[in-house]
Amino acid sequence: MTDFDADLFVIGAGSGGVRAARVAAMHGARVVIAEEFRIGGTCVIRGCVPKKLMVYASRFKDDFEDAAGFGWSVRPPSFDWPKLVAAKEKEISLLSEVYRANLIKSGVRVEQSRAELDGPQSVRLCASGRKVSARTVLVSTGASPVLEPDIPGRGFAITSNEVFDLPELPKRLLIIGGGYIAVEFASVFARLGSNVAMAVRGENVLRGFDGDMRNGVRDALLRSGIELSFGVLPTNVEKSAAGYHVTLTKGARVDADQVLIATGRRPNTKGLGLENAGVELDCLGAIKVDAFSQTNIDSIYAVGDVTNRVALTPVAIREGHAFADTVFGGRPEAVNYEAIPTAVFSTPELGCVGSTEEEARAACDRVDVYAANFRPLKAALSGRAERTLMKIIADANTDRVLGAHILGEDAAEMAQLLAIAIKLGAKKADFDATMALHPTAAEELVTLRTRTARYEREVAGPEGPDCAPLGAE
Repeated sequence: MTDFDADLFVIGAGSGGVRAARVAAMHGARVVIAEEFRIGGTCVIRGCVPKKLMVYASRFKDDFEDAAGFGWSVRPPSFDWPKLVAAKEKEISLLSEVYRANLIKSGVRVEQSRAELDGPQSVRLCASGRKVSARTVLVSTGASPVLEPDIPGRGFAITSNEVFDLPELPKRLLIIGGGYIAVEFASVFARLGSNVAMAVRGENVLRGFDGDMRNGVRDALLRSGIELSFGVLPTNVEKSAAGYHVTLTKGARVDADQVLIATGRRPNTKGLGLENAGVELDCLGAIKVDAFSQTNIDSIYAVGDVTNRVALTPVAIREGHAFADTVFGGRPEAVNYEAIPTAVFSTPELGCVGSTEEEARAACDRVDVYAANFRPLKAALSGRAERTLMKIIADANTDRVLGAHILGEDAAEMAQLLAIAIKLGAKKADFDATMALHPTAAEELVTLRTRTARYEREVAGPEGPDCAPLGAE
């Protein structure tokens, strides 16, 4: 018998915490999970799910316009923002309750309360003040958007938390930032009817993505009517009767009805009592963990965005599952971060997996690049000025495919399937030997025979390194 109230106490019921709690309970552990807001975390409530619903809504604008080229007569459409917000809220509320029901069905006790560590194996429920002892504690509190830079009037701005529930669609929206969240909301709101401007600190959008794809997304944003300003930052936000006046570096001024700051996220570690247990944090405030998600305190683990490893929902879920199998299932597992697919849900969307060209050239002696830039079949009748971009990057010494990048319709779906092949170590010859499915955009991935470029280092060994996709261990 144990002297603890629970075998596992999970702080935070987001994707990673919920998965860890359910799997641990299935292994026979007595599990308690505490959540101060709504079960489901960022992904379900204020992230992936509501965002994708809004992406779908925004793309109907293009569909209505394209229909005429295919013989359809469509009455001038109108858009109802409150109706979309209400439909979105209904769906995420349903999902949140499904998450709760699945936890209870798995035998997990759910506490609707903020929870703080009171020691290495003790947690205090803030709503009641009651303390719960646990043999193991898992912190899965995620991350939150930040209002940066620290400038006068930044409190007038909103973040990606508030943007989903605005009372009305802004006629003029200024977005600060050029990462995937900024790009996605710019693309969405421009199609829903807002006049969108973006102020980006860097020289282009989507830092860290493949250079050609970054340029392709930038050009698509411009075609959508979005005003892009690079190399600038806001210096002041002022409230006015008509909205907000935003001053940018270089002296530019932008008027907007809403200002969305999308410049990054920070791990949710403040006020959790981590210092009471002696848990170590890194310079960004993230919880330090080892390959098995264990902190410097034997009884405390952490998964997901609060650890600042790979901030993606499926990664948090995988980490939570691996933690439960390791600690309660007797099957130690360290998560493999190789070849993680990711997507930017702009329109067109960007899907990618593995190394960018820039990363491959920095890591390998010889790199082969295969690229395609073509007009999709649908655009032949719709008349839309859009292009599909595809890129395959391979190690020229081993022929192993290191990365694949797609900008176009259904790019995310293609990237998910490509991740299987790349994770299995497929070679370019394997792609070439695969029969094409015609007519599809994806067939380009197996018919790209002509090398676009080969890059070689000036100093290289006789064979060079056996390169692996970005993130390979």
